[in-house]
Amino acid sequence: MRSEVRHLSNINLITNRILSLMPISMTEEQVLASAPDDASRKSGRDLANLQKWVSTGRSETALWGACKGSGSKPYQTQVDLSQLAFKCSCPSRKFPCKHGLGLLLIYSRQPNTIPEESSPEWVNEWLSKRQVTAEKKAEKLEEAVASGNVTARKNTAARESKVSEGIADLHKWLKDMIRNGLLQLPEKKSAYWDTTSRRLIDAQAPGLAAMVRNLAETNFYTEGWQQDFMHQLLRLYVTSEGYNHLEDLPETLQEDIRQLCGFTISQDYLKSLPGIHDNWLILGKQVSEQDKLTTERYWLYGESSHRTALILQFYTKQVTTPALTLSPGTAIKAELAWYPSAHPLRAVIKEHRSSWSPMQAKGMHSWMEVVQAQTAISQVQPVFHDQLYIVEQLLPVQYQGRWYLSDSAQQLMPLKPSFNKLWKLLAVTGGQPMTMAVTGCLQQYEPLGVWDHSHYQLL
Repeated sequence: MRSEVRHLSNINLITNRILSLMPISMTEEQVLASAPDDASRKSGRDLANLQKWVSTGRSETALWGACKGSGSKPYQTQVDLSQLAFKCSCPSRKFPCKHGLGLLLIYSRQPNTIPEESSPEWVNEWLSKRQVTAEKKAEKLEEAVASGNVTARKNTAARESKVSEGIADLHKWLKDMIRNGLLQLPEKKSAYWDTTSRRLIDAQAPGLAAMVRNLAETNFYTEGWQQDFMHQLLRLYVTSEGYNHLEDLPETLQEDIRQLCGFTISQDYLKSLPGIHDNWLILGKQVSEQDKLTTERYWLYGESSHRTALILQFYTKQVTTPALTLSPGTAIKAELAWYPSAHPLRAVIKEHRSSWSPMQAKGMHSWMEVVQAQTAISQVQPVFHDQLYIVEQLLPVQYQGRWYLSDSAQQLMPLKPSFNKLWKLLAVTGGQPMTMAVTGCLQQYEPLGVWDHSHYQLL
């Protein structure tokens, strides 16, 4: 995938060069759409008659003809079919002129009425000049692309080297932490974590730096903090160690590791990938702030495809209007493209418009299905974030002083401790099991909304 991103410009260039050698096939409507004005359109239709032409001819790449005019000599008209272009000896300043439109209209309607033959010298001379000009432009473009690729490769290699050095220092820090034992961690000052995080920022690995900050945010004064801390610690180690063995991993997992470390992918490249058109239900929005940066998470579900998607948006307080504004609890008709991944979840919206479709969704029947889905993900992507699930017949219940979500088989799954809309959830469900949209992973989940019959209600 990295090679695809790196050579995308070359691929586009080669594709354009190939396309430039292919004859253009146009309908009558397309020909008339290229006219500069209505008067030219009308005159072009009038000249789409072989009786008004002294001679015509065509080859694989060009049309030409001599059209009767007001002067003693007929006007010489030429059309380049490989890269649609016109030339005519008439005095008109319009482009294309009525003669070019007329000749192309004849060709679009009945191409076989124009005889196929060797092009005359005046046509060859024009085509040769155009070819020379096109080759010079292509050479300049190739030089610019090659120069850009060399620079990009050098920059990427330099960054990869920095990240590797940062990971080497990180592993020394992690090993020292384990040797000294976890019991001393609650007493550590903020500098203990900040120093390592800043080093990773300097090493151009912001994703790993964020994981170190997450370790620092562990609530060391709650019962069982060690389990949550070790889970975060293992995520950090698996990701960094995976980067050290990147070439041994499947290509899609390589992309996951690079993104977790902080490498980004061009939005233009992502939007060039094939996407999925669907009616997307916006099931919820989660907002968080860290270091003056606001992160918005939109959770989407495809009504027909049954695909889930996470749309991320980042902005600072100086931005008064975010680039993307979606309304949770509604739906959009859109085409989405996913980031390359062993288990694609994060996506970009290529195009969208509002939809008034009711919020219908197909849910899982039990927590066992959710666990099985998580197992399938972990087989291909060992380090993964929260996922979106729709689970039927869930009911909030309290057990031994803690709140859970119980399914139809009375299997319990803990609510996230950070979930702060419990009382609204209890009020909406009214003690009745309902289909819920939930996010989370492993053994903690957070409801986004519930279906009351066909009505979806946000929490």
